[in-house]
Amino acid sequence: MDGVLVGIDWAQSEHAVCVLDAQGQIRSQWTTAHTSAGLADLRRRLERFGPAASTRIAIERPSGLLVDTLIEAGFVVVAIHPNAVKAARPRYRAASGKSDRGDAYLLADLLRTDGHRFAPLRPPSDETRALRALVRTRDDLVAARVMLANQLRSLLESFWPGAAVLFADVDSPIALAFLARFPTPQSAAHLGPKRLAAFLARHSYCGRRSVADLLARLAAAPTGCAGPQEADAKGDAVLALVRVLTPLVAQIAEITAAIEHAVASHPDGPIVMSFPRSGRVNAAQILAELGDERARFASDDQLAAEAGVAPVTHASGKQRGVTFRWACNKRLRQAVVCFADNSRHSSTWAAHVYRRARDRGCDHPHAVRILARAWLRVLWRCWQTRKPYEPALHRGARNLQAAA
Repeated sequence: MDGVLVGIDWAQSEHAVCVLDAQGQIRSQWTTAHTSAGLADLRRRLERFGPAASTRIAIERPSGLLVDTLIEAGFVVVAIHPNAVKAARPRYRAASGKSDRGDAYLLADLLRTDGHRFAPLRPPSDETRALRALVRTRDDLVAARVMLANQLRSLLESFWPGAAVLFADVDSPIALAFLARFPTPQSAAHLGPKRLAAFLARHSYCGRRSVADLLARLAAAPTGCAGPQEADAKGDAVLALVRVLTPLVAQIAEITAAIEHAVASHPDGPIVMSFPRSGRVNAAQILAELGDERARFASDDQLAAEAGVAPVTHASGKQRGVTFRWACNKRLRQAVVCFADNSRHSSTWAAHVYRRARDRGCDHPHAVRILARAWLRVLWRCWQTRKPYEPALHRGARNLQAAA
């Protein structure tokens, strides 16, 4: 009974399991709860079919507690994309019905017939997993901060536009402190040079604008038309948003410091940080999604497809079309595109690639993706050889310098 094939249809509370032999005959089917006892029972029941190393398991997601538990137990786990599972359903039934037990069987049979197409999952190192957790948490917190800041700015523009433009960012610590002290136009009615100077000194304001410039900006803004009761109500709303944003901004700063330390101590951190204008946070974002398993991307083309910076080509007969790649790792795409956009301000070669794309009629987002695709060829090579980026060894940069 060695070499069985297992399909697991993952769910939040329980998982459907189907075990097939090499001929496609069902050996067993059951459901297991997503609990400590349920996962332990799943492991024991699977071990009855043979050694863990000879048991291949197909599942639709590449991460999670269930996947970690199976890999730690020694099973060979293969992730099959949900789109591939959806496309394979007509092979097994004419109707469009769906069930958890049916999907578990489908996953196991796909592994039996097309298993050579799917590479087993190899978990990243503990350093990479820790960095990924920090980076993704920070990205989510930044998204929440942007949403709340936009809400706060919109609220201020409805009754006190001056406070929204007084400082560069409405969610900066000095702007939040100002709104906590002066949440309404009435509370700042007697704000003069001395009071504002004392406030700025108390909060260690280091901006380049003088007290007179700030007061002039506040006075030049339109005057709100809210009545006393509406202004008080909106002032309470401003205070509520400020009280949520203030600790959020502080926590983002703390987790950013942790990320900068983690990426600097990561074995592959110096490789990614060696690229121009990559920075520590952006380098950590790239490294967290790139991982440390070199066999995961056999070529720079695979990496570019995963990052969503290579278009999708549809060709049939005399027809040929190129479309945007929607199916990709969107976090990785955002990270490499951000790096590429920053790099053109520091690298002559990157600026040349970007400028040529714009001259061909590409808009800014398209031109940045073209530049990101060009950078990924270099990044993939440095990552595979475990060597930092050196402009002197970059052939494209050397040729551009020689032609200048």
